[in-house]
Amino acid sequence: MTDNGNSSSEHTEKETPSVTKMTFKKETQAYKIAKVERPDIPNYLDRKFQVEQPNQVWCGDITYIWSQGKWAYLAVVLDLCTRRVVGWSLSQRPNAELAIAALDMAYQLRGKPQNIMFHSDQGSQYSSKSFRQRIWRYRIKQSMSRRGNCWDNV
Repeated sequence: MTDNGNSSSEHTEKETPSVTKMTFKKETQAYKIAKVERPDIPNYLDRKFQVEQPNQVWCGDITYIWSQGKWAYLAVVLDLCTRRVVGWSLSQRPNAELAIAALDMAYQLRGKPQNIMFHSDQGSQYSSKSFRQRIWRYRIKQSMSRRGNCWDNV
């Protein structure tokens, strides 16, 4: 891979006979680090990733994307049965409003379904008061993986 001048992150290349190594400029992210386990939000999903019908279990996560010289944050809501994105939101900040916007889209587009479980990691966006209030308003059962255990996430 070579730098054609269109790349938005700085990097250097080192060539060896069969391998090209790339070192990217280290970027920092604006994520809050959770320091407290959330025993008040149990892991109801408990690695039961096979779901029989749509709109029974939704899962959410946030990732970041380098775009146009800055970080953008993408929140998605997946239906665990169909493995399809049912809601998403893009923002310049990885805050609770980003996660809420993705949940709102899913809830509206899927016809305001009932008896849903929403599973996520213990990110600050999903454990925030505003996100939990939205979950409560939609009467969605919230489930969170144990802290630091990626095997619990979808």
